[in-house]
Amino acid sequence: MQRTADVGELQEIAKGIRRHIITMIGAAGSGHPGGSLSATEIIVTLYWDAMRHDPANPEWPDRDRIILSKGHACPVLYSAMAECGYTPVETLNTLRKLGSIYQGHPDRRFIPALEASTGSLGGGLSIAMGMGLAARWDKRPCRAYCILGDGEIQEGQIWEAAMFGAFHKLDNVVAILDYNHIQLDGFVKDIMELEPVVAKWQAFGWHTVECDGHSIPALQAAFAEAASVKGKPTALIAHTIKGKGVSFMENNPKWHGVAPSKEEVELALKELA
Repeated sequence: MQRTADVGELQEIAKGIRRHIITMIGAAGSGHPGGSLSATEIIVTLYWDAMRHDPANPEWPDRDRIILSKGHACPVLYSAMAECGYTPVETLNTLRKLGSIYQGHPDRRFIPALEASTGSLGGGLSIAMGMGLAARWDKRPCRAYCILGDGEIQEGQIWEAAMFGAFHKLDNVVAILDYNHIQLDGFVKDIMELEPVVAKWQAFGWHTVECDGHSIPALQAAFAEAASVKGKPTALIAHTIKGKGVSFMENNPKWHGVAPSKEEVELALKELA
């Protein structure tokens, strides 16, 4: 796979990933478009720029790991993995179909190149901590990147893992908060407010970075900063928009877990052309 730091190329890749997300969820008739679209630039910047990985050697011991803790957003992960060459692009539209490798949440039984089976919210950061600690013990350069939903970090296990990471000084772990301000039942602020979220991560002993989660240059700079930090893990607060890229989905709680109709798929794809 060819990696690139060229912003224009990465933006085009992100647009293609969004098209996959819309078409595969539309074909499935179920899924989670909003949080998949909001995480697109994060995933693209990781796979095509920041991470060390090799689709020709998915078991490479020194690879960086990515854990999509908010596993319901798997369409964005599947799309990126397919475009990188880990899985077939031509079967993406079998999402959620019986027997498909593209299950409704990431499942290593179907895609061994996945780092973890996720979707039971709150567990992914603990997995990343184990990977970070194991890499240190094995004296390997790999890093673990864990993508979290904002509603997800209302889970207590997240903060247990945060304490663990700071205590063990796991500077090879990056928690990425897809901060799109919407969860299943509505706006986060109306359900369980997270603010002051940056101060909370800092109080738990983490280095923190804030950025526009749809700006690829900002994400590149944030990941570079995280890689330079020694002695503590990094929390990247990525400010995003739920449903980004499709006007009628943006910032609308409806699209957390509703599939677009055939007509809505066509409208969305016109916007993403």
